[in-house]
Amino acid sequence: MTPKKYAKEVVKEGKRVRWPKREVLIPTIIVVILIAGFAALWLTLEDLTAGSLISQLQKAFGGK
Repeated sequence: MTPKKYAKEVVKEGKRVRWPKREVLIPTIIVVILIAGFAALWLTLEDLTAGSLISQLQKAFGGK
């Protein structure tokens, strides 16, 4: 399949897709962004806590 034919097929398929209405899309995007932000914050806090715990354990057991 040539790139030109592939691009035509992609456009053709894109026109057949039933895209969501703006009233549904915007709240969904907001929810996804909020969940991603919460997950990033949670993982950052876990990383900082684990790093602190490992550092304290290294000091307690004579590590560098």
